[in-house]
Amino acid sequence: MPKSSFVVLAVGLVLALLLIPGQATATPPVPAKGPVGWQTYRSLSALPQLRPGEQVKQFSSFDRTGDNDDGFAGTYSCLRHEPNGACVVAEAHSPGEISSMWFTYEANSVAGIGQITVELDGRVVLQGSLQDIVNGAQGAPFVWPLVGNSADTMGGSVIKVPMPYTSSMRITTQNNPHFYHVTYRQFADASGVRTFDPSDKALDVIQRLRGYGIRDPKPPAVGSKTQDTGIALAPGAALTLPATKGSRQIDELDLRLPQVVAGPDVYDDGRAFGPGSSAFDAAIAPGNQGVRITRRYDPGIADQHASLSVDGKQVGEWTSGAAQPGSWADQAIEIPASATAGRSSLRVVNTFLSSSLDFNEFSYEIHSKIGGQWVRTDLVDVGPDHVSDEAVHGYRVIGATWQGLRWSRYPVDAAQVASADALLNGLRLRITFDGQTTVDAPVGEFFGSGLGKYGSRTLFQSIDTTENGAFTSWWPMPYAKNATIELVNTSNVPVTAGSLDVTTAPSTMDGAGYFHATWHRGDTVPGQDWNFLATQGRGVFYGVTTTMRGRIPPGTDVHPMSFLEGDERMYPDGSASPAMHGTGSEDFYESGWYFQDARDGAVEGVPYAMPQAGLVSHETGADGCQNVCLNAYRLLMADAVSFGNGVEFDIEHGDQSAIPANYSSTAYWYGLATPSLSTSDVVDIADDQSRALHGYSAAGENRTTLTSTFEGKNDKVPVTGGVTAATGPIRFTAKVDQTNQGLRLHRVSDQRNAFQRANVFIDDRLVGEWYQPLGNAFSRWLEDSFDVPAWATAGKAAVQVRLEPLAGAPAWSGARYTVFSQTDKPPAD
Repeated sequence: MPKSSFVVLAVGLVLALLLIPGQATATPPVPAKGPVGWQTYRSLSALPQLRPGEQVKQFSSFDRTGDNDDGFAGTYSCLRHEPNGACVVAEAHSPGEISSMWFTYEANSVAGIGQITVELDGRVVLQGSLQDIVNGAQGAPFVWPLVGNSADTMGGSVIKVPMPYTSSMRITTQNNPHFYHVTYRQFADASGVRTFDPSDKALDVIQRLRGYGIRDPKPPAVGSKTQDTGIALAPGAALTLPATKGSRQIDELDLRLPQVVAGPDVYDDGRAFGPGSSAFDAAIAPGNQGVRITRRYDPGIADQHASLSVDGKQVGEWTSGAAQPGSWADQAIEIPASATAGRSSLRVVNTFLSSSLDFNEFSYEIHSKIGGQWVRTDLVDVGPDHVSDEAVHGYRVIGATWQGLRWSRYPVDAAQVASADALLNGLRLRITFDGQTTVDAPVGEFFGSGLGKYGSRTLFQSIDTTENGAFTSWWPMPYAKNATIELVNTSNVPVTAGSLDVTTAPSTMDGAGYFHATWHRGDTVPGQDWNFLATQGRGVFYGVTTTMRGRIPPGTDVHPMSFLEGDERMYPDGSASPAMHGTGSEDFYESGWYFQDARDGAVEGVPYAMPQAGLVSHETGADGCQNVCLNAYRLLMADAVSFGNGVEFDIEHGDQSAIPANYSSTAYWYGLATPSLSTSDVVDIADDQSRALHGYSAAGENRTTLTSTFEGKNDKVPVTGGVTAATGPIRFTAKVDQTNQGLRLHRVSDQRNAFQRANVFIDDRLVGEWYQPLGNAFSRWLEDSFDVPAWATAGKAAVQVRLEPLAGAPAWSGARYTVFSQTDKPPAD
């Protein structure tokens, strides 16, 4: 099937005739929601498709006072308690989808949270011990890597199963969870939405995700073409490669720089065995011309000797020689095609022969030779922090003697490391689509590693650290007519040799945005959050790679990683209130407790890799890192951030952005310059003239003046304004764009009282319930939004809005309503 067939929900029928203002007489176009449920992972070629018909929001335990009690005491972790004492952590009364859940409790366990219950549309779809669920005990689809425990994430626990619902959702935990995030999508209507069915095991999705960082997660492309070119670039020189012309997309980038040595500073967990063996399954390419297996081991144990067999046939021997304490070593064994050709997998067995103590193993990289080039086709990560990976590969060990975490360095010349780092920071990837340069980033951070050539393994990019291993990207990058890929060497290190392969396939820009990789670097500024992305227009934000270089010298009372005490905040469409407000930087990267491996001496800053989040590397006082440096990534797939009129995505550096550091980040997103949301009208409830102009009325209304702050970056900036609270119906008339494909009602209000609820009517037709369970008695100003479906508004030049507060709910608060029209105007030339 052509990649252009993998699209998000299509725009509906175009209006066939001019509609009379105030009347909708034809089926209107429907803003795309984006893929829903399992389609998120089954249609990854559709990432460029824009999603104007949805909002992404988040419940979390962040400190409502703006300080750092984001869950330590559990003060803000429960929206309310049920009669049985259960803690409600998330609740919605409109169509949507639970997209992502993250928890941490103790660094090695969430057992203290007890049972979790997920209820969708009045039916329980998930219930059980949270610890058992993130361990995978519930079974598919709740298995790794759609779930992960504290060993998988170094301190966090995640559930990434997308769970759609047509009318309501509620999540409760038996006990106070302390630290948590629940990210969810909110839709204007339930069109194309089916309630999550836990009996659908989604085995195809699980298999696809388990190949993260190894295989392209997108469906196979038809009509693909690969262009390749050699690379030799003096400082200041550039290479330009025009991509195949036409309506296509870049499907894969494959860059090789053989002079770049791997970063030497590595944390890894592993195992050892004496008389006995280890065995595992490894994926290979059926058309291979041979296979190479590379073992990472600790050479501090002398004279390690074991035989290597595949499918019952001995093909080599592992040997180590004299002891080399305090370092890492790799050994590669090449297996001839006579033992591997035509096969898609091998059963690998390592049998102990002799050693001064035992035989240890930390990872096995599997490469298949294809067209004379070594291509990684599998990676087997061994150790107690990778039991899920071991299970997937059928790993078994007999005669085990040890398991645990090691930190060591590869014996690499410091000058080579410095040269490699300089090249990866100074060699820039620039891509221009249809005349617009939207990608401009250092190749290291673009492919996932900002501190050197460290092993990055994400859903959409990877770095293979074996000799001449590839830097690979699978981000789909569509263009209408042409694209140009450039490598610009801004470093002082010449590129002596290398290669770049670019694969393109037929595609379309219909409903799609251009791929962007937005990079910047600088010193953090006291009191100002670090900005991942600030842009205008419409688009979808899919994630970021971040490099954090701490400036806390050793020997002080301040923890050298205290820059991690910073929350992420996302402000969509010009909102003063964040729609996402996190609880700490390592929490954003879905880890916990400073990326802590609690199983091996509570070691902090331990790298890990999951499809959508991970810590790539950790350097301390070496290799160009002055103090403590960390490189992490976070991708958002089901929880991608859609925006129609700009977005700002920031993260604090330390509590209230007070800790000095040097940051760089590369944000991955799709977008167009023109917005899909346009302001049609503003109803200022504090202004009598505006009230009269819009025919505003409210029963049981109380008008007051409020001085308070907004949550987020301005939580110390007082704002004074008029605000109302009404117990009866609120009515006003607003102008809208007659070509609208739905509306967004944006409210400024006082959130002192949580659980405000009101039914929303457009021209006397019920369109849904506006429910706001959040509340904050400290930063009381709030901006939130409600989407109105196109069937109620299309073709109209004005609408009457009626909000009816529900019985038993607090008075409905409002200070200003902005009415946005959803439009589908073409991008500017």
